[in-house]
Amino acid sequence: MNRDDILQTVERLVLEIAGDELLLAGPITMDTSFNGDLELESIEFVALAEKLQEHYGQSVDFVGWISKKELDQIISLTVGELVEFIATCRS
Repeated sequence: MNRDDILQTVERLVLEIAGDELLLAGPITMDTSFNGDLELESIEFVALAEKLQEHYGQSVDFVGWISKKELDQIISLTVGELVEFIATCRS
């Protein structure tokens, strides 16, 4: 699975959770930040973790990965960082 496919999947899952109005600000890219650009709330982050688990299975432990990050790293987390994490888990 390549990074473009993963990016498309992450975008689809984020839009399922937060709604299509996110696209009004522009497309979701590798540089899009979850906090600054998408303004995801913590409950939406939890929903994203659940959707990632459903889609990718146990091999993508989003909760375990994010729990090892400092607060400032979580706040500045980008879609690209998540895509890279998923790609690493899937390889």
